[in-house]
Amino acid sequence: MTSIPLSHVLALALALFAIGAVGVMTRRNLLVVLMSIELMLNGANVAFLGFARWHGDSLAHAAVFIVMAVAAAEVSVGLALAMALFRHGRTVDVDRATRLKG
Repeated sequence: MTSIPLSHVLALALALFAIGAVGVMTRRNLLVVLMSIELMLNGANVAFLGFARWHGDSLAHAAVFIVMAVAAAEVSVGLALAMALFRHGRTVDVDRATRLKG
């Protein structure tokens, strides 16, 4: 059984992160921005796991669980903000979110 080379794993991680970064920078819909941030975090997780396999270290698995917990918290806060934004202005456009500043 052959293993996947580290360069292929890092290429996948870079592709996921780049797609997420482009989504965050180009989209205005808050839900799409949240999904793009999730893609970026998944790209970081793939890189963590690739390096963990390459080094033979299991400490990166704990870092992946921490990143997953942060992602879950980010989604819950982001969805609450999206619901508040939609209730207030009937849109989830991030350009119109300036009225929630205070």
